[in-house]
Amino acid sequence: MKIFTSAQIHELDRYTIEHEPIKSIDLMERAAKALTRAITETWSERTPVVVFAGPGNNGGDALAVARMLAEQNYQVSVYLFNIHNHLSEECEANRRRVAESKRIKAFTEISLNFDPPKLDADTLVVDGLFGSGLNKPLAGGFASLVKYVNQSPAKVVAIDIPSGLMTEDNTYNIHSNIIRADLTLTLQQKKLAMLMADNQQYIGQLKVLDIRLSPEYINATEAQYRILEESDLRPMLLPRSPFAHKGTMGHALIIAGSYGMAGAAILATRACLRTGAGKVTVHTPKRNYEIMQLSAPEAVLQMDHEETYFSEAVDAEDFDAIGIGPGLGRQENTAIALIAQIRRAQCPVVLDADALNILANHRAWLQQLPTGIVMTPHPKEFDRLAGAASSGCYERLIKAREMAEHLHAYIILKGHCSALCLPDGHIVFNPTGNAGMATAGSGDVLTGIITALLARGYKQPEACMLGMYLHGSAGDIAAQTTGQESLIASDIIDHLPQAFKRLND
Repeated sequence: MKIFTSAQIHELDRYTIEHEPIKSIDLMERAAKALTRAITETWSERTPVVVFAGPGNNGGDALAVARMLAEQNYQVSVYLFNIHNHLSEECEANRRRVAESKRIKAFTEISLNFDPPKLDADTLVVDGLFGSGLNKPLAGGFASLVKYVNQSPAKVVAIDIPSGLMTEDNTYNIHSNIIRADLTLTLQQKKLAMLMADNQQYIGQLKVLDIRLSPEYINATEAQYRILEESDLRPMLLPRSPFAHKGTMGHALIIAGSYGMAGAAILATRACLRTGAGKVTVHTPKRNYEIMQLSAPEAVLQMDHEETYFSEAVDAEDFDAIGIGPGLGRQENTAIALIAQIRRAQCPVVLDADALNILANHRAWLQQLPTGIVMTPHPKEFDRLAGAASSGCYERLIKAREMAEHLHAYIILKGHCSALCLPDGHIVFNPTGNAGMATAGSGDVLTGIITALLARGYKQPEACMLGMYLHGSAGDIAAQTTGQESLIASDIIDHLPQAFKRLND
């Protein structure tokens, strides 16, 4: 699924109107029907409804929804804000329809002073003040209205996007002046702002409504951002030959686990094995020998000379992919061994956890990373690498995109909607996964999965996309059994087979 900018969203509407062809007012009716259907599925006609409509097409949508709800016996009060005595053509048409309707309980057009209605816990507010075209923070009376709604106990449903929230960049927005919706009904496609963790407080539950905008435009238009779909991934899957043997299915090396952190090495190794690598070798300190042998008997153990930490680079000529970092520790000898290992690698490399923390302490080493390296930081690890993102998730995402372009790297910013930043500047979001996966070891599992896919012969972009999708999908399947509260990293590994089956089927 592509994610369009606000300019592209406007162009998509225009293209649909011209090429379907359909009148703009009729397209608005189509959208309003979908919005009304979603509202009536959630709230009964006993729910009093207050509609706040702005002067643009978002307001036009809200007015059409108000009329349709009233026709279904909802008690609807409408407030249209026409401060500058100028409405969009479609908003004006729907204003006339609402004014003429005998079903609307009350219709008030505000041009100057506004006495807000009482909003109690039984009330549903329909937010249709401003849509995806907003490009500056709300101020004045609109900001006051937003604060009034947010302070009330009423439930709020936002049309397309909560008023005050901008479609992409909210770095300089005034966060107290953004509607906090309980439900956002967005039209046709998600907006970029909806994938940022720090915006979830405004969006609430999110539903995407298909209003049949032009598939021709959607398919033909380039988008910098997109969300993975199973149809993207199935063609990537490499078949397993009936005549395959372990020597043809890839040899992966996992370098992980200082003393006391053997669990990280175990999780990465078991995930790597479960993802289909023909052979997995684990390089780990001597003291981890027994627990590794017992916990991952299928793996080959290669013991470091040191008892408790990774101390020297190993010969990597025979490996098809290397995953480095889970539980590695940050000793200076480990840091020197890490950069030496990266320099010696002749195969794809995945860096995670302490490997990234070491690079954050030796930022000059970033310039020595090979082209095509894969990095899988969580937000704090990335902030250590690139500097704190003081203004939030969007700033961090842009920094990750710039770093991926500069280093010709593949950077997965982990989170609820993990974002893969590609060397060409494109960003791919992962739709799978759940809050139960916010647990120690989950990232180690992802490292093992991607390392296995690289060893199997997948190129970096395919390995990253498949890896984060399968990781999240396995977590979703696990949560169906364990629930989110009880989910642990081992559950993700245990449910990888079902995730593969689901994708193959």
